[in-house]
Amino acid sequence: MTTKLSISRAGLPAARKHQIAILLFFLLLGMVYASWAARIPAIRDILQLDAATLSLVLLCGGIGAVGSFPLAAWLTGHYGARHSTLYAGLALLLSLPLLALAPGLWALMLASVFYGAASSCFDVAINALGAQAEQEAGRPIMSMLHGWFCVGTFTGALVASGVAGLGIAPLWHFLLVSALFLAPLCMAYNALPDDRPEHDPHRKIFAIPHGHLVVLGVIGFCGAIVEGSIADWSGIYMKDHIRASDGGAPLAYAAFAGMMLVMRMVGDRLKQRYNARRVVAAGTLAAAFGMGIAVLAESMAPAILGFAIAGAGVAAVFPFVFSAAGRHGSTALAAVATLGYSGSLIGPPAVGFLAHGWGLPAALAFIGVLCLSIAVCSSRAQWLE
Repeated sequence: MTTKLSISRAGLPAARKHQIAILLFFLLLGMVYASWAARIPAIRDILQLDAATLSLVLLCGGIGAVGSFPLAAWLTGHYGARHSTLYAGLALLLSLPLLALAPGLWALMLASVFYGAASSCFDVAINALGAQAEQEAGRPIMSMLHGWFCVGTFTGALVASGVAGLGIAPLWHFLLVSALFLAPLCMAYNALPDDRPEHDPHRKIFAIPHGHLVVLGVIGFCGAIVEGSIADWSGIYMKDHIRASDGGAPLAYAAFAGMMLVMRMVGDRLKQRYNARRVVAAGTLAAAFGMGIAVLAESMAPAILGFAIAGAGVAAVFPFVFSAAGRHGSTALAAVATLGYSGSLIGPPAVGFLAHGWGLPAALAFIGVLCLSIAVCSSRAQWLE
């Protein structure tokens, strides 16, 4: 008995060290994601892009993300989640300044493809690490991990607001973010144990979602449309429709990400008490209400409030979907992520084309309808538990 207790105490610091490393990866992804999303209006103005042309740029990011999921699954299956996280993380930090360096539309589209591919590979790798940590912990922790992604997005949006208000160009902003996170990325990688799997020629590295996994993928698909579209278009909406300043435009996404952070930090406890289906269904109903407030708003305060409610409402979608898929292994996780993140391919460009034809308020109303669809779907998805 004494031996077991001493082993448990000896292993506690290492387990804590590993968890902190994984949290840092989620924080990094959130910072990079928010930095790009918050400076889209500035890059649009620099290159003089209209809504339809900007949609093509966002479409390229989605193509890079979805097209790279077989690569993400191969990397994780061949090298392990730890090594995949380092390789994809380095590519992600490189991709951010390339977005600001693009001198024209075609260069920006290529940089967007590279950014989408790097971010999706990094995302799959760190969620595989998170699923492993959740199984080892024996309790839900995925919502907490995704909460640290929201720490990154919230912080990144606030930093972007301040940087934009000071008139600092996106290139210097992106270079600073990449430089600051290079050393922490390598340190967190070194803090994790080697998890490279043994070679098995008969093991499937990637699979198309099928059966029950399709339901999880569809919920993730709609969730990706909502999150991605708000990230990419909330700043444009605030600037063009609400007439916010360059410094004020990112505050809508900051409110969205901030409330996602709050809800994800308590999401695991809500899941244990009410179950995942009820939490996701009730949350996305609230998100639809929040989008209605944002669409009807005529000033900054109610618009920001609407986006904040939407962020709280959709906070549970990705953590719970990835947690359910991760219980079936990294191959199942990558398969669900493929279908789920296809929303990143379709969503923001679709919203852009809707905005081009019908106006951005109508496009955001479409996001509210999608939130209602998630609520209906998740209330019937028993595999979400």
